[in-house]
Amino acid sequence: MSTPELTAPTGSGASCGCAEYAAVSRRGLLRGMGAAALTWSVGSAVVSAAGPALAATSTSTATDGSVVVVLSLRGAADGLSLVVPHGDPAYYAARPRIAVPAEKLLVPDGFFGLHPSLEPLLPLWRAGRLAGVHGTGLPVVNRSHFAAMEAVEDAAPGSTERVGWLNRLLGELPGSSPLQGLAAGRAEVPTSLFGPEPVMGFRSLERTRIAGDDKWDPNGTRVRSLERMWKRSSDPMGRAFRSAMAAVDDLEPARAQADRSAAYPDDDLGRALASVARTLRGDVGVSLVTVDHGDWDMHTDLGTLGWGRMRREAGSLASGIAAFFDDLGPVADRVTLVTVSEFGRRVAENANHGLDHGWGTVMLLAGAGVRGGYHGSWTPLGTGLDADVPVTTDYRSVLAEVVAARTPASPAVVFPGFQRERVGAMLGQ
Repeated sequence: MSTPELTAPTGSGASCGCAEYAAVSRRGLLRGMGAAALTWSVGSAVVSAAGPALAATSTSTATDGSVVVVLSLRGAADGLSLVVPHGDPAYYAARPRIAVPAEKLLVPDGFFGLHPSLEPLLPLWRAGRLAGVHGTGLPVVNRSHFAAMEAVEDAAPGSTERVGWLNRLLGELPGSSPLQGLAAGRAEVPTSLFGPEPVMGFRSLERTRIAGDDKWDPNGTRVRSLERMWKRSSDPMGRAFRSAMAAVDDLEPARAQADRSAAYPDDDLGRALASVARTLRGDVGVSLVTVDHGDWDMHTDLGTLGWGRMRREAGSLASGIAAFFDDLGPVADRVTLVTVSEFGRRVAENANHGLDHGWGTVMLLAGAGVRGGYHGSWTPLGTGLDADVPVTTDYRSVLAEVVAARTPASPAVVFPGFQRERVGAMLGQ
């Protein structure tokens, strides 16, 4: 008989030029951080449990059905490549080999332009539903992938509680189903969803089932045995199992939706976003989604428009997001997507056609409620080897606008002790 297994969140990412990032990906984002909460995995279903607040059944959604999708660009994405400050001469002086030529940029204004590999996003841009906020990041420089990821996803500096900002947001929304908070493309939950509110993670919508519920047990004998075992248990394991059972059953309307994954890029991001779109079309009560993308730790071979890792990752990102919003159909009017990365890259290229750990980066927003265009204030770049992109907008101000515009929650609760500044990337903010 299969039994639930205790697990901890793990990062994504394949090989990269940074030993620390590779180690984070291998050992999991929460190893060594203490047992403030537990994540119980039953097959591919995951529920975070930390005390009696965990509920086992009800499914609900935000009052207007809005959905926030947080897309994490793991490994520290170079914002200067994605949204190029062609109006700052220091950009070209610092990157003689890897800078994107101004004449190749998409939708340039007098200062910024998009990387050519983001071309699939042009329909969203022209519809006023795509925005870029430059100079975003942590208020204090942190070049450690592990520590920066934790800081970004906790979003509560100085707190001793291990609760992610999305879990705090879940606590402000109506309902208590694990399906409200979903980590797609992985069977573990990231730090942002870690905490007392129930959440769920799956690698694939099709493979989301209780361990033992498979072709070798067509009559469901083992699953019924598990149900009897945990039916009256009041400990966290029992409550987690019952919650997982209910969540897996509640996903049936999503599985009944048409599988349109063939329209997505054939990569991890495409497969994850296809599952997310299918789930949202099934209207099963999802309010928040997290998805991880790629290996943006480009110490080497970031490359040019003709070759390299930036061209590949940016193309995957753009094609996946474009396919996602097309796939959603009318549901797209309820969905807002925002990208985050733990930090950016240095201004100056290194000897390996790459970039070392930096500070500020860019955040992209797409979909419902977005005020399209380029946002954020800009401080002129330096050209020295240690020059950083200055952070002029705390990333929490961007996320707080999304929270305020698209959910009934209070940003002051989601980001405790933080006084947000206006960014203007969301309508009504």
